[in-house]
Amino acid sequence: MLIERLLPAARERLATIGLDVPLIEAARLLRSPETNLVIVCGTEGAIAGIITKTDVVGRISECHGSSCITNASSVMTRDVTYCHPNTFVKDVWSIMKERGLKHLPVVDRELRPMGVINARQVVQALLEEVEYEEQLLRDYVMCVGYR
Repeated sequence: MLIERLLPAARERLATIGLDVPLIEAARLLRSPETNLVIVCGTEGAIAGIITKTDVVGRISECHGSSCITNASSVMTRDVTYCHPNTFVKDVWSIMKERGLKHLPVVDRELRPMGVINARQVVQALLEEVEYEEQLLRDYVMCVGYR
């Protein structure tokens, strides 16, 4: 199964901002329960970094008075792990486990964001795949659908 099958739900979690947008805008987007990561895009629309709730809290904890006026680009994580729609779900799960990630951006060939998948969604897709294979095997053993 490919990630492209999970894109409709992943698109609902997509939240993006520009490099020069104030960090407070990222914080506003992160207030939504469905949004756990904001993708920061460059001028061409390609992914430049991500901002998580942890990033926002970390920056705010260092603020003094009006010093919280900073751009998203100064807080974002620049080394972003992402996947493409043609990546296999099992490969994405391996990456998420290996790196301890709960969310992963999905990008197109030009690195423009398409959505954000989460670990729960990936595990559910893997479970569906296993259940389908189990059903096929059961039907084969029981000679269901065969003459």
